[in-house]
Amino acid sequence: MSADAMKRADALRAESISKEFGGLKVFHDVSFELPAGGLLGVIGPNGAGKTTMINIISGRLPPSSGRVLLGESRVDGRSVYENAGNGLVRSFQQTATFSGHSVEDNMISALRFSGGSRAVLERLGPLLDQFGLLENWRRNAEVLPYGLQKMLGLTMALATQPRMLLLDEPAAGLEKSERTNIDSYVRFAREELGCGILLVEHDMDLIKRLCPEVIVLDGGKLIAAGEPADVLGRKDVIDAYLGGSDEEGDDAQHS
Repeated sequence: MSADAMKRADALRAESISKEFGGLKVFHDVSFELPAGGLLGVIGPNGAGKTTMINIISGRLPPSSGRVLLGESRVDGRSVYENAGNGLVRSFQQTATFSGHSVEDNMISALRFSGGSRAVLERLGPLLDQFGLLENWRRNAEVLPYGLQKMLGLTMALATQPRMLLLDEPAAGLEKSERTNIDSYVRFAREELGCGILLVEHDMDLIKRLCPEVIVLDGGKLIAAGEPADVLGRKDVIDAYLGGSDEEGDDAQHS
């Protein structure tokens, strides 16, 4: 089997997924494919359905129609825990660490979840060091600055050894000077761990730096797909952002 065929065989595929809440369709017939080890950006105004999409793909919400596959296995209808155990892992916009526990304990908890050994921590060592987590190894997670807590939560996701990682606004809440950590994180995940990444993000500079391809959601519909430079210049995409609401809409209600 060729390398391209293998990437396709292990791809994450959404096939015509839709979601209704109480008869109101908030997410409409969205399809895309993310090859193994690939990177796909997801952008759109507030309320576009981005978090709803991640909730469906990760197993937090069932689709009303359509299906999601990782390789040849259907993952919609399975729990978040089951999907994570099979290599489909998501992050959250907020920090996701265990309070009252040290950085080390948090990382070990992530290892236990996936059945990994301390060799995984050694592999993640350069990233832990770059983010300043090694120098805070014995400190409780909740006393760390927000930026460090955020990077700890994201690095815990890598410790579960995902095949596909769903990142829900990883740069949210980070200072501008801290956002290059997301660049390092994404590159490490792909280049060192071979992890595919679906990246939902509002930071357009980050999207343009990292993503070879993006899809755009608006009103729960996929309205554009392609290279960032091409997509961001489209009139319908510009109109979607200019007409976006100030609230998260269905993303806030159903995240």
